[in-house]
Amino acid sequence: MIACLALGIYLLYLDRIVVREFEGKRFSIPAKVYARPLELFTGNNLSAKQLINELNSLGYKKKAALSEPGDFTHQSNVSLTNIIDVYLRSFRFWDGQQDQKAIRVTFSNGVLENISSLENGENIDLLRIEPQFIGGIYPNQGEDRELIRLNQSPVRLLESLLIIEDKRFYQHIGIDPRGIARALYRSASGKRVEGGSTITQQLIKNFFLTSERSLKRKFNEMLMAILVELRYEKNDILETYLNEVYLGQDGNRAIHGFGLASRFYFNKDIERLLLHESALLVAMLKGPTFYNPRKSPERALKRRNLVISQLADNGLIDYSSAEQAQQRSLGVTTKKNIGQSSYPAFLELVIKQLKRDYEEEDLRSEGLRVFTTLDPTIQNAVENVVTQRIGALKKSSASRKNLETAVIITDTSTGEVQALVGSQNIKYSGFNRALDAQRQIGSLVKPAVYMSAIEQTQHYSLLSVLDDSPLTLQQAGTDDWKPQNYDKTFHGNVPLWLAFAKSYNVPAARLGLEVGVDKTHHMLRRLGLEKELTEHASSLLGSMELSPLEITQIYQTLSSGGFYMPLRSIREVTQQDGTALNRYKIKLEQRLSKELSYLTTRAMQNVVTLGTGQSLQHYLNKDLAVAAKTGTSDDLRDSWFAGYTQDKLGVVWIGNDDNSPTGLTGATGALPVWGEIFSIIPTKKLTPTKPESIGEIHVDPETMLVLEGCRGNFSLPFIRGNKNNTTNPASTKTTQLRLQENQYFLSKICKAKDRQAPKGKSWFRKIFGG
Repeated sequence: MIACLALGIYLLYLDRIVVREFEGKRFSIPAKVYARPLELFTGNNLSAKQLINELNSLGYKKKAALSEPGDFTHQSNVSLTNIIDVYLRSFRFWDGQQDQKAIRVTFSNGVLENISSLENGENIDLLRIEPQFIGGIYPNQGEDRELIRLNQSPVRLLESLLIIEDKRFYQHIGIDPRGIARALYRSASGKRVEGGSTITQQLIKNFFLTSERSLKRKFNEMLMAILVELRYEKNDILETYLNEVYLGQDGNRAIHGFGLASRFYFNKDIERLLLHESALLVAMLKGPTFYNPRKSPERALKRRNLVISQLADNGLIDYSSAEQAQQRSLGVTTKKNIGQSSYPAFLELVIKQLKRDYEEEDLRSEGLRVFTTLDPTIQNAVENVVTQRIGALKKSSASRKNLETAVIITDTSTGEVQALVGSQNIKYSGFNRALDAQRQIGSLVKPAVYMSAIEQTQHYSLLSVLDDSPLTLQQAGTDDWKPQNYDKTFHGNVPLWLAFAKSYNVPAARLGLEVGVDKTHHMLRRLGLEKELTEHASSLLGSMELSPLEITQIYQTLSSGGFYMPLRSIREVTQQDGTALNRYKIKLEQRLSKELSYLTTRAMQNVVTLGTGQSLQHYLNKDLAVAAKTGTSDDLRDSWFAGYTQDKLGVVWIGNDDNSPTGLTGATGALPVWGEIFSIIPTKKLTPTKPESIGEIHVDPETMLVLEGCRGNFSLPFIRGNKNNTTNPASTKTTQLRLQENQYFLSKICKAKDRQAPKGKSWFRKIFGG
């Protein structure tokens, strides 16, 4: 009596566990993270090669003719016309379902000329290709799955499953007495416990219990299997099994369920599985690692053919169909393991931004779908350059054996992060230097120093004269501060634009002290820096430590014409069924005047044409008119380069993790990496919009006089109306100034034969009415 009561209480306990799991949240569905979808439209500056690369990365197969979703064909001729037919798969975007469809994309002279439907020939204005899956946010055990309904499973898959795993599934009550008797006999005789498990028992073991081999676990398994069968329909149990079963490993991501396995091994929806494909997945249940079709194809083929033979022997298919299916290849796709993400550094940024709006548990269990800003084409280009360049630098010097890097590429008009690398080991998912490395920024701070001055239009302009002579700043409680130029030379009086372009330290320090260190820090905050800074004079030369992401945010405001926009890696988030949850809209705030933004960009373009960034012209056509700034920290510990074109901003950092010297300046380390990246990725010439209030001053390279005409001459922008600007080059001291270094740089642009001597009033006097 007591034993029966105890058993009854124990059954109630087990029943509560069963109910809680089956009627609650049965599965933890990780958030799925996708790259940006490729948009196709007439006139798009997209090549046929780029489209084909995108299709290949999505697992589309090139064939002679289209037969099913996931196929494409390619025709080309000598007239530079390319025709690509694509059978698009269906995909649920954040704004609705896009059904599968066959389209034709025509390219002419490297431009997308037309998109049309192969079904009715109608032109299509805009079309999206489904985005690339780039990773997930997984439960602690790394499980991944795609939930499917029972009616989605092919008949042959279900038949194969029941024949191999549990022929009497629809007749038994959850346990097979004959199997149990066999297991008990082997256990009692001291042999390994085995066999007899029904599908329901397997589900119980995977769902509730451990893989421990003992009589106690087996007893619990049987009781719980009976309870499940009493409470739930057979089809519900089978559907749950289809979604739970383990079918392989992808790095640190566990493949669970036939839905995800179908995509992982064949890159297709489960509904489209053929007989031989269904049989292979069922064959793998006996041992997903042992029968891995990619690593052990012969073993997997033998096991698959056995499953097909069982179908024929049980009369579910004829022997002719079985023989044909057995002659088919395994048909699995060639796929590199990506683990939990193919782009771990970028995914970390996504998770960081998602956590502002979602609980971590929801990200790991609710099956959210996250559509990001990542551009795989740009990301892959960055990764290739980083791998080659950093590898070569590490081999070139013993001081660079532990060299590391971080690279971020953004869209200047949206603030979207299009590519991100956080280590020279691009698949490394540990310390993310793009987000977390705090390094001295060196001369990358100088735009903020000069902008703080130039904004005071009555006192400073790009032609203001700065003092580049020895400077000693005495500070109580610390050593005197004596900044030096990189070349260990003082240049006397230099115009502001040239000090900026050549990245001279001393005139920048003098200017920053004159304007006020607090003004430079305030400018950095306007540009997007959130970190509080200590107002040391050395911060004027970049002694503060910032991350590459923080630097990118600062330069993003410069590249966007003075509009602050928070960097973003996410576009949309939806529930598993496609219901929209959150749209990450672009946020704009004008932080700089149009005039200040324009002057700064022009000054940064001089960095590339005449200053420390001149070597960039070895990698890019100078017509791109890149605006940029090099950065080098003390003792050559950090190498930086930040630059932008019309549509893209890039920031590159290189340094040793232990902060030891690398021997690299911004121009010799980070600049070549930046240059190679931007020589590969598509980008546009920088053409900053010139405000109406901006004029141009033309300067004679020998006398620094302002001239009315000089064909091919050097010119600088200024804000009209600076009548009280006493440091303007129209002053007596400045107009008579002769700078040997200026003569050298400016004579490259304005040749003596093209020069015209000033007549009457100078051009400056005409502008200002002086």
